[in-house]
Amino acid sequence: MKKTLIAASLATLMGTTAMAENIGVSMALFDDNFLTVLRNGIQNFADDMSDVDVQIEDAQNDVAKQLDQINNFIASGVDAIIVNPVDTSATQAMTAAAEAAGVPLVYVNRQPINVDTLPDNQAFVASNEIESGTLETFEICKNLRAAGKGGGARAYVMMGELSNQAAVQRTKDVHDILGTDMCNFITIVDEQTANWSRDEAQDLMTNWLSAGEPFDAVIANNDEMAIGAIQAMKAAGIDMASVQVGGVDATQDALAAMAGGDLDVTVFQNAAGQGSGALNAALKLARGEDVDQKVYIPFELVTPANLGDYFSKN
Repeated sequence: MKKTLIAASLATLMGTTAMAENIGVSMALFDDNFLTVLRNGIQNFADDMSDVDVQIEDAQNDVAKQLDQINNFIASGVDAIIVNPVDTSATQAMTAAAEAAGVPLVYVNRQPINVDTLPDNQAFVASNEIESGTLETFEICKNLRAAGKGGGARAYVMMGELSNQAAVQRTKDVHDILGTDMCNFITIVDEQTANWSRDEAQDLMTNWLSAGEPFDAVIANNDEMAIGAIQAMKAAGIDMASVQVGGVDATQDALAAMAGGDLDVTVFQNAAGQGSGALNAALKLARGEDVDQKVYIPFELVTPANLGDYFSKN
């Protein structure tokens, strides 16, 4: 694993000061359940330390606004920056701005397109998205087989924002699993983006239902979209016991939906762990300490069988 190390002279300088360390944080969007838990994880970890201040700002899903926030953090003299990218394909400019100023930068949760070429004082903290959609889709496959549908089943796929690496990878995971001998009995009826949004997913599911196509499962890139799909199906009078629905994140709303018998599968993504891990990496980089450039926090499958283990986690 590639390591990062800042000059020993900087570490010595930081060690001799008693000033609080200031970390600038740019979140893609405040109005998102999962990202709220992530943001709180950063804030709570900082609150537990007397000499660390965090300034957290909302990029409001605007790439230009996020880059402005990063430049403003640099101009204000922060010790390090944490970024939850709006658009993972537009991170080179953020990396370049921080690198030119010599300010450490940590990407969190969403994998930057330049993750394999980050400068020595930058890192990425998240969960490995190859696991997320894989765990979700394979469990739905097993459930459909157990329900006697191994001879043929049909599924809708709801994708997140297409500019987001997580959405791209999770959707690829779905296709990879459905391409295996175990699960190739499942045919995708249609797949469209609902942009991580519950409301958009409800509208999309309503449109699909109006087409009258038979289906057995809805595989969503996140819990919010899964919940939106459930709301549309319930409004249409569909018996939720007759359809498999999966999501990713294990948010509190998703766990409640599972407890109510509506959601069948989700995947726990440790938002608080990613938040504290990103802040810890940022502080280490600012102090000139070693940091792995890729820090992965494992995903965990959540089903009705182990649901009780996750109510207090996100």
